[in-house]
Amino acid sequence: MTLNQLKYFCETCRCHSITAAANQLFVTQPAISLAIRELEAEFGITLFTRFNNRLTLTEDGALFYKKADYILQYCKDMQFELNGSRIQQNPIHVGIPPVLSSFFFPGLIDAYRSKYPDALVSLEEYGSVRACDLVLEDKLDLALVNMEMYNIDQLNSHVLIHDQLVFCVSPEHPLANHTSIKAADLDHQNVILFNKDSVQNAILRTRFDFGNVHPNIIMQGNQLYTMINFIRSGTVGCFLYSCITAGLPKYKAIPMEPPMKTDIGIVWKKGRYLTTQMQNFITFVKKYYDA
Repeated sequence: MTLNQLKYFCETCRCHSITAAANQLFVTQPAISLAIRELEAEFGITLFTRFNNRLTLTEDGALFYKKADYILQYCKDMQFELNGSRIQQNPIHVGIPPVLSSFFFPGLIDAYRSKYPDALVSLEEYGSVRACDLVLEDKLDLALVNMEMYNIDQLNSHVLIHDQLVFCVSPEHPLANHTSIKAADLDHQNVILFNKDSVQNAILRTRFDFGNVHPNIIMQGNQLYTMINFIRSGTVGCFLYSCITAGLPKYKAIPMEPPMKTDIGIVWKKGRYLTTQMQNFITFVKKYYDA
């Protein structure tokens, strides 16, 4: 078993295709096929099954992938620590919710870089559903997400913020004087929802369906600036985290009845080797929000 064999195997797992893996690694398809056959022969197991030209890990293959990925990550971390500044540090890829990024994460990242000036962090905007999928696929290292996920138990996680969703409107909106609203109050109202790859979208649609409520959904987006421009019209409302509306004093934040409580937290893949950089980032984020 060699590190190259493990590298070829792990990339094939992520791509579900030898052809795609070869393109990603700039090697030939036969080289990857040979590496996989040699691993199977050495350990006496079958790593993949094929269905409709898509490779799927067997039970043995899934176990082998966890170990192989851990070994490769460990080797990368060891190489950096032993070579120090003589090699370029790889960035940590962190998924963040677009609607939260402008309010929370600039301060967090500035503080992190002050403590770790040589650390590289690549922030990538995704809704929570997509971000969690990318963490499980090893395409993101970590993600800050809405924790109300059906598959959150597949990930390691830590809650950072306890919050709730509120309906945000301008003072001229017909519902602006309400101290709270029920889903039924939004029937045929103009509403903006988060994108479909967000947990909030799924939660709100479930509540609307359960109450047989039919709001006029005029947009599904994730850009806060665009949402606020719509709200200014006085005829449109959108759902936001209450922690965001605290920074929007010109607008009315109306709680839902019953409350739509939610937690925001950090997640990472179970069983994945955490580099020193990743461990530092997780520890820093926990302390930052606990302070």
